Amino acid sequence: MDTILVVNAGSSSVKFQVFSIEGEGRLRRQIKGQMEGIGSRPRLRASGTTGDPLADRAYPIEAVPDVPGAMGVAGEWLREEMRIHPVAVGHRVVHGGPEYDRPVLIEHGVVSRLERFATLAPLHQPHNLAPIRSILSRFPELPQVACFDTAFHRTHSAVADHYAIPHQLHSEGVRRYGFHGLSYEYISKALPQIAPEIAGLRVIVAHLGSGASMCAMKGGQSVESTMGFTALDGLPMGTRPGQLDPGVVLYLMSEKGLSAAKIQDFLYRDCGLKGLSGLSNDMRELEASDSFNAKLAIDHFVYRIGLNAGMLVAALQGLDAFVFTAGIGENSAGIRARVVEQFGWLGVTLDAAENARHSRLISRPGSLIPVYVVPTDEELMIARHTLSLLMNGPSRDAKHKRVS
Repeated sequence: MDTILVVNAGSSSVKFQVFSIEGEGRLRRQIKGQMEGIGSRPRLRASGTTGDPLADRAYPIEAVPDVPGAMGVAGEWLREEMRIHPVAVGHRVVHGGPEYDRPVLIEHGVVSRLERFATLAPLHQPHNLAPIRSILSRFPELPQVACFDTAFHRTHSAVADHYAIPHQLHSEGVRRYGFHGLSYEYISKALPQIAPEIAGLRVIVAHLGSGASMCAMKGGQSVESTMGFTALDGLPMGTRPGQLDPGVVLYLMSEKGLSAAKIQDFLYRDCGLKGLSGLSNDMRELEASDSFNAKLAIDHFVYRIGLNAGMLVAALQGLDAFVFTAGIGENSAGIRARVVEQFGWLGVTLDAAENARHSRLISRPGSLIPVYVVPTDEELMIARHTLSLLMNGPSRDAKHKRVS
């Protein structure tokens, strides 16, 4: 049985999924797992197609000190015990920069180019690239495919793509990219089957999780995103502030004496819901808390979603549907209800019972704009891209295509 391995690596965990390749290029999920607690309390957890547990094992710290170590342990388990020998590996890579507007077959030159964007996504890019390098060194003949969170947004117009700064900086890559593209691409591909009546129209998709953003789509393509040059922009997130006056950064430098490295760490790790609440970056904990600051953090999160939705409606020149996805969007009926309240001016009305049931359609029949909840599946999207490159071959011209 031919399989594809999908890897999504973070700083303290490596998530992986295995898909079997069925007839006519169909994919079926076989295994879902992760190596968590890397460098602290390493643990391998994995389940099968029906959620049945396949592994739950703890390891000493020295056995899994880093991402390559985690890849080694997980890879050995897959090969030796599950008899999985993938024909290719697909990776989530957060930043593709201005060069990559589609998935690419990985070689050493690609890795070197992607390393340049590590400072633009410091929480993700170095960890995304670590398993790629590990597999390149151990299994150099195994095809690997990089799938980018920025690629889906490369359809933006020049007006949406630019900042009001000198053109030289734009040519160097200082531009608005947008992120969570694999999630938005999956929703775009799923809507024709789920809600064909709105799939090709003007749709806002809210990817609400620890990382949060929104995307305006028209005809299934990205028109505008709340995120820009880095994954700091737009909506407040678990530990990131979202939209921030650049003067705040200047203040931190001049008045607080913080270095660029300290400011980067502060903005990526100590702000957002965590910073505003002083309690947690987990929305579940904030919703359960009676703390004034926890309530303020939730209010701020909802308020900024409403403001940014208005911006995206303007970019689309109207709105035909709204979609919730990702961890908070799929699971928090309370946050969904609060967000929909913000859309009263658009004639949106919520069906409280359907929302509480986490139904696919949660707006009332008379709502001027339908509201959906659609679970995302970035891993399946990566597997599809990987299979497509395997079947059709890489386009060498596309590997370095620049989109102005």
